[in-house]
Amino acid sequence: MSYFNYKENELYCEDLALRELAEEFGTPLYVYSKNQILENYRTADAAFGEASHLICYALKANSNLPILKLLAQEGAGAEVVSRGELYLARKAGFPPEKITYAGAGKRDDEIEYALKESILSLNIESWEELSVVSEIAQRLGVTASIAIRINPDIDAESHPYISTGRRINKFGIDRDRVLDAYRLARQLPNLKILGIHAHVGSQITTVKPFAEAAHLLAEFAQELKAEGIDLTHIDIGGGVGVDYHRAIMHEQLPTEAVPNNVPATTVEVVHAILPILQPTGCTIIFEPGRAIVAEAGVLVSKVLFKKQTGKKKFVVVDAGMNDLIRPSLYHAYHQIVPVSLRTAETEAVDIVGPICETGDFFAVDRTIPVVTRGDYVAIATVGAYGFCATSNYNGRPRPAEILVNGEKCRVIRERETLEDLL
Repeated sequence: MSYFNYKENELYCEDLALRELAEEFGTPLYVYSKNQILENYRTADAAFGEASHLICYALKANSNLPILKLLAQEGAGAEVVSRGELYLARKAGFPPEKITYAGAGKRDDEIEYALKESILSLNIESWEELSVVSEIAQRLGVTASIAIRINPDIDAESHPYISTGRRINKFGIDRDRVLDAYRLARQLPNLKILGIHAHVGSQITTVKPFAEAAHLLAEFAQELKAEGIDLTHIDIGGGVGVDYHRAIMHEQLPTEAVPNNVPATTVEVVHAILPILQPTGCTIIFEPGRAIVAEAGVLVSKVLFKKQTGKKKFVVVDAGMNDLIRPSLYHAYHQIVPVSLRTAETEAVDIVGPICETGDFFAVDRTIPVVTRGDYVAIATVGAYGFCATSNYNGRPRPAEILVNGEKCRVIRERETLEDLL
């Protein structure tokens, strides 16, 4: 169910009109649906049924503290990749025994912080990291609970910048060497082997890469058992994709050419991996981020100007690539619609921001209903990798964030001021 819908040609988040929110709180403005987030998490959790599992929400997708608290209260765990994310996870109320820590470049102080917090698992990504974690654990007089990340050399079939499971990527230890890494870990002091970890990429739209990873992990768990190493958990990572093309529907919106394939859902992914992993007897750790929060957010922006240059028609809005970098960085598609539908007339435009970069665009040659100066547009499916990747580039304060719950809303991050730039 989508919680962003038109009512009498006005776009709503749950029971609040986005136009009214924009007028009250200003633009650019991130608006999130609380109930969409809850529904997405609960759907993923329920898909596991009675199987032993833990869903660790990936903070990298959206680390706003009230959203984190919402998921912690639902019983979720957390997947973190930095000291800052671990700090936020603990402040949000995620218990340490439900926190995993991944990342190819953990600093010594970050490892020490994680060990002092007694988190569930440090996911080791290199031979040298094994030795470093052992040394730090010895110095602290603690035992480090670890999993080793295997690089499965599986093609996630997504954008190369967010593919993480190929041999050419920096993540994990190669499949043909990981058994020796476990043998070393067993010999090193102050290490406790709990699991194995893999993560093949992000915005994965089919179940195939997940099934391949699950088979590899299940088979390797049996190899480890033959070595006398019994795992307590198998961490298959996250990366479930979302549908960026069909976020908001209305008969007046132009029909766009969209991919024929609809991305696999979290339920479909879970149902594909469960028969493979459950027989191992290990707890299954699943780390979705985008699939929980992406479709729960929109970025509302105001039309500043329209202009024609040569053969190009531009709609210039007050949000820029500093507010949402995905289109510029990945050429990522986001559906963009008027907040108020006043006409069925359409035009092909480039939707661009005010940043002094030609790469500052949200859409190129996009057909949308005609908008004019002062109108608002909504950029959809930005709840993940939206605000968390913002910057102050060009001296621009970051936007505010609003969380909507039915007929109520609250500011969950104040808009930055000029003084915040100092």
